[in-house]
Formats: sequence, structure tokens, C-alpha cells
Amino acid sequence: MTGYLLQAFIYLVAAVIAVPIAKRLGLGSVLGYLMAGIIIGPIIGLVGSETATIQHFAEFGVVMMLFLVGLELEPKMLWGMRHKLLGLGGLQLGLTAIAVFAICLLLGLHWSVALTLGLLLSLSSTAIVLQTFNEKGLSKTEGGRNAFSVLLFQDIAVIPMLALIPLLAVPELMASSEALANAAEHHPELSLVAHLPTWAYTLVIIASIVAVVVGGHYLSRPLFAFVAAAGMREVFTATALMLVIGIAALMGLVGLSAALGTFLAGVVLANSEFRHELEASIEPFKGLLLGLFFITVGAGIDFNVFAEYWWMVIAATLGLILLKAAVLFLLSVIFKIKGSDRWLFALSLAQAGEFGFVLLGFSQQNAVLSAEIAAPVALIVALSMLLTPGLFILFEKVILPRYQNQENQQPNDTIDITGTVIVAGIGRFGQIVNRLLVANGVETVVLDSQFSQVELSRRFEVRSYFGDASQPDLLHTAGIEHASMIVIAIDDQERAVEICKMVKRNHPHVKVLTRAFDRGHGYRLHQAGADFIISETYQSALELGREALQQLGMHPFSSHHIKATFEDMEQQHHKELYRAWEKVTEDDKYVADFRELYIQLNSRISEAFAKDNHSGHDIEDRGWTPPPKDYTEELEVIDPTQVNIDVDPDKVDEVKADR
Repeated sequence: MTGYLLQAFIYLVAAVIAVPIAKRLGLGSVLGYLMAGIIIGPIIGLVGSETATIQHFAEFGVVMMLFLVGLELEPKMLWGMRHKLLGLGGLQLGLTAIAVFAICLLLGLHWSVALTLGLLLSLSSTAIVLQTFNEKGLSKTEGGRNAFSVLLFQDIAVIPMLALIPLLAVPELMASSEALANAAEHHPELSLVAHLPTWAYTLVIIASIVAVVVGGHYLSRPLFAFVAAAGMREVFTATALMLVIGIAALMGLVGLSAALGTFLAGVVLANSEFRHELEASIEPFKGLLLGLFFITVGAGIDFNVFAEYWWMVIAATLGLILLKAAVLFLLSVIFKIKGSDRWLFALSLAQAGEFGFVLLGFSQQNAVLSAEIAAPVALIVALSMLLTPGLFILFEKVILPRYQNQENQQPNDTIDITGTVIVAGIGRFGQIVNRLLVANGVETVVLDSQFSQVELSRRFEVRSYFGDASQPDLLHTAGIEHASMIVIAIDDQERAVEICKMVKRNHPHVKVLTRAFDRGHGYRLHQAGADFIISETYQSALELGREALQQLGMHPFSSHHIKATFEDMEQQHHKELYRAWEKVTEDDKYVADFRELYIQLNSRISEAFAKDNHSGHDIEDRGWTPPPKDYTEELEVIDPTQVNIDVDPDKVDEVKADR
């Protein structure tokens, strides 16, 4: 028992130290896990022979990940992806397998060995790619969506590969394979299809898939409803784990991929009302097991084999990455994936995948690959996965900035109109402001430095122009001399301050209305001369707080009054806080004073509300506060004829007319 605890402690310490360092350096968590495994495995030697066993357990993290991926895909959406699944995914796997097969034949390998290597090296790492996409926010990009389609097809293709590999057995390896089988008889693996004829095996597979689909659709809801009624979150978590483990076990018993089975179950449950609770229950286990899997990949690198074949392993790894990237780049051209997304698609899938380890072991058991071939190939798979975070860094630091610079260097649009208001930025904030102005007949000129955003706006018939609003010449072309106002709604805090200063210096007659990221940014904009500043979250947070008080039972008049009082007190102390903020220097000499003043403001607000409550005025539900102007919209008009009171029927029409 103590030995297992020590091993667990070593793995956790390695992850706790390496991953935060890797994240701070911008390398991503995956590379941190891989480096942690290399350090505690081959370099220090704190872990050893148990790594392979732990890796089999950690691979369940991939199974959970595909279950969560399936939950995000409704069957209708999956059907809509069929062309990319079959076209893009099928061509990638087929072309890569054929290329590797041809190279292996040229190197003198047996055709069945060459075909097996072509199949297993054509797969990419679902775990690393999807994890990195999520971390870097690339899942919704065109390149990310196409990469996901290919990964999904690859995961499905593992099943026919497992069926094909036993047919490729090499006669010379049959004897050693039988010896391995005899040695494994002491620990036989459970199977429902081990000795079934082909037709029966097919029926069992079909029945298993039908059971997952039908059971997920009809039986899961009453099961989850029954468990949820107990009101115990840990039992719901146990149910979610039971579902995933049970489906994975069923797939294993019939010789199918556990990952595919759980993915299918996730798709079936994508429309379930329990979907989000399932995600929340499985997510922590998935993250922990995936991290453990990456550590075992790093710890499993055999430096003895690497020392013997180092030149061959490095050359083969780099050659494999270049070959797969070339195939993917070609497909991106055929399927019209453009710009930086083309490079993201090509580089993200250029490695071998975790299923390569599964197929390697399966190939050895079925007398297709010898141990002499499997050992360096396993090293190639691991090393290519280890280099994958580097490919993402190459994309993020080198390739993506070039495309962004090209986009930003595109000549500004010719602006052939002028308007009363110039709107700088047509993102989620600027869109609303512009729509409100245009709907009330105000002529606007919309500028944005992101060409893709301008194109998107034009599709919705929003008249917008490409250009950087911090350039004086562009503002001149947009008619800043004749404009009454400029609305600054860009995400870049520094540029927002720069535009504000420039406009107020050169065109003092123009009103500057701008949004602020936070209080500090608002003070900087105030310092630059902005006429009106609003925090992008202040009003929505204030409104939500008012609604929260009302939902907790407070009278609507009281909640409106409290909101107004809070705003008034903030405004009253604005200048005082601003003066304290101005004194704050880089050496933090006055930070304590500003913090103390901010705390005092909160105390004064609380005291003001408490005073109103104790005095029996305003805030009390029994007191009276003037209602907001629009409060009548929330009240239902009552027909006097429907109320059990004495009303003169002849006066009813007069009452309605008065209303």
C-alpha cells in the first residue's frame, strides 16, 4: 500500500511543479505533463516498470474525453459533418497510410509490416490536440473544426484496423506470438466474442451498438431522474462514472474501441436535460487522467533504445511530422481551408497518436510486428507527441502573427460617407451601440482594425470600414472634423487611451464616449479627457444585483431605490477615488491609501443602507419610494368587471378610456 502511495505522490508532485511552470512560459499544460514524465522517468528514475500498467489505466482519460466531446455534438450536427468526416478524414488517413506504406516497402520491410505501420502512424493524438485547442481557444476556428472532423474519423477507423491487423500476421512471428498467448493464459482477458464465428461476431457488435443507442435514449432519463431526486451530488457523479465505465467495459467485451462506444453514448445524450450535470461530474476525472496519461507517455520513453537508434528515431520522427503536415496542407488546399487556419490544420495533426501504442501492442500479440521493430516505433510515436506542443508554439508565435500583420497591413478602405458619430470597434459592445444609433436615424461611420470583423458586419448589412482608428489620417477621412461624437468600443486598452488623447488634442469639439475595461482603465480614460466612460460590466452587474435582491423577496421599489443609491454614492466618491488613484506610482507608495479609501467607500455604502433600514424610511417594504418610470409595464391591467367589488357598469368604459 505504501509503495502505491509513494508512486502516486511522485506523479502528483511532478505535475504540480512542471505544469504551472510550463503554463507561465506559454508552453501549455500538455508539454508540462510530458516534461514531468521525462524528468521522473528516464532522467531521475523515480518511476519505472509500473509506467506501462499505469498508462493503460490513464488511457481511460481519453475515453472520458471522447464521452464529453460526444455530449457537445447533437446527432443532427454530427450528420451535418458527414462530408468532412468521410472526405477530409478518409483522405487524410488513406493518403498518409499509403505514403508510409510505400516508404516502408522501399526500406525493405515486409508488406504486412509496412501496411500496419502505415495504419498506426496515420493516426493523430486526440488527447493532445483537443486539450491544446481548448486551452488556446482554437476549437471554434475553421482549422480547429476541420481538425476535429479528422480526429473523429480516425477514432472510428481504429475499429476496422483492429479487425484487419490479425489478418496480416507474419509466419515467422507466429511461434513467438503463440508463446506470448500461452504466457497470457494465466491472466486471460474477458471477451464475449473470442470463439464466435464471423456472422455471430457481427451480430454481437450490432447488438452492442443498438443497446448503447437505445439504452441511452430511453433508459438514461428515468435513471438520472431517479438519482437526481435523491438530491445527493456524489451519487449522481457515481452514476455518471458507472455509465462511462459500463459502456467502455461492454465495448471491450465485444472487441470494440471503448473510446468509440463512449463517444456514441455522449452523442445520444447530447439532447438530454442532464447533459451539463454529466459534463460537470466527468470533467475533473477526465482532466486528472489525461494529465496522468501524458506523464506516462514522457516517463515511458526508453533512453536505452533511443541511444541505440537515436539518429533513426529523430530522422523518422521529423520525417513523419513533415509527411503528415504535407498531406494535411494539400487537403486544406483542396477543401479550401484558408489563411492561418490552413497552417493550424496541418501542424496540429502532424504527430502520431495514443492509439498508436494500442495498435503496437495488438500487432505484437498477433504476430505482425516484432519487438525489434515495435520498440523504436513506440519511441517515434512518443517523440512526435512530445514535439506537438512545439508545433502549436510555432503556429502561435511565428505563423499566426504574420497573417495578422498581413491583415492589418491591408490598405484602409476608402470611406465615401461621413456621419454624426464615428464608432471605433464593431465587436459585441460596438454592435449594440451602433444598432441603437442607426435605429434612431443617426448617421454613423463604423471602423474596425479586424478585417474579418468588418466582413462579418457587412454580411448583416452594417456599413463598416476596415482601418485603425488610432491613425489620424483615417479619422480625417471618416470626417472627424464634422462629427459630433466618437464612440470608442475597441478591446485594446492602450489604443483606446491613445485614440481618446488624440481626438481631444486635435478635435476638442468632438465628444468622446468610451467603454472601460475596469476602474483603473476608466481613470486613465478620464485622465485622457473622455467625456463619458462606462465600465463594460458595471451596469449589467448592477442590474443583476438589483434583480437578485428582488428575487430574494425585496420590494421592487426598494430594489430600484437601492440601485440608484449605490450609483449616487459611487458618483459622489468618484473624484476622491480618482485623486487617490493619481497618486499611485509604480513603487506602490500610495496603493495602501487607495485600498483603504476603497474599503471606506464600501463601508459607507453599507452604513447608508443600514441607516435607511433602521430609520423606517425608503428601504423598508412598509415605506414608500417613488416608483421607476416604467414600472407600469410590469403590472397587469385589471378589468374592473372581473373583480368582486361594487362598480357602476356605466362607468367601466370611462375608466378604460382614461387608461
